[in-house]
Amino acid sequence: MDQILQAIVMGVVQGLTEFLPISSSGHLIIVPYLFGWKDPFLTSLAFSVVLHAGTLLALLVYFRDDWMRLIPAGLATLRDRSFRGDPDRRLAWLLVASTVPAAVAAVFLNDVIESNVRHVGVVAVLLVIGGAILWVADRWGSRTHTIDRLTLRGAIGIGAAQALALAPGVSRSGISMSAALFAGLNRTDAVRYSFLMATPITGLAVVYEGYKLVKGEVGGAEPVVLLVGVVASFVSGLIAIAILLRYIRTRSFNVFVLYRLVLAAIVVVAFLAR
Repeated sequence: MDQILQAIVMGVVQGLTEFLPISSSGHLIIVPYLFGWKDPFLTSLAFSVVLHAGTLLALLVYFRDDWMRLIPAGLATLRDRSFRGDPDRRLAWLLVASTVPAAVAAVFLNDVIESNVRHVGVVAVLLVIGGAILWVADRWGSRTHTIDRLTLRGAIGIGAAQALALAPGVSRSGISMSAALFAGLNRTDAVRYSFLMATPITGLAVVYEGYKLVKGEVGGAEPVVLLVGVVASFVSGLIAIAILLRYIRTRSFNVFVLYRLVLAAIVVVAFLAR
């Protein structure tokens, strides 16, 4: 029962923090550390990616209308070898361009990062660095462009920034939103592009780690533990997406920057106390 309860908590944490710019991977390391949970599977990268299946589903459900347009538009571009002035065709391939850098980085760096960077001390430092980057981007970015004005260079740059989120504490959403702000996107479109861009890379990660789970290359867990974690992640993810899109229409990212700094301080105090 303890493992099920912990899986629910971890799922809720994953769902809320995946889309808010505060680092879900960092929280999945910090929460067990602060509560003293020792289960090796619930604190593993594998379980983290399993929980991402819930947030992936949340993305697909929330942005289903967008993907129902973008996927056919992208395929039509291959057929016609032309964008034909269609913004959906162009956006589809900008998202592909943004996905490539993170996918390549994951292939070559995933195991190295899993072995060397998944430590609460490193997470605390990266929470501060990521918060500083977000704060600067929110002030220095022009915030005048919509997604329709995003260039290929900007899309690749946002994708390259997303690759940095392999390190827990950076925050995939936080660093990609920061890069989008630096590229000139307004806050709402920076958040929306970050969410759309998260879908393919999260899907690839879930497939890869799911394959490893099936082959038994990582520690396993009872199916019910996986199920409750994914459901909790899905429900809380939907809530987080809706909240952030509504919040950012009229407010800055300051509250998230402050939260990152406070959390980093709590982690440092807890680490020193132990």
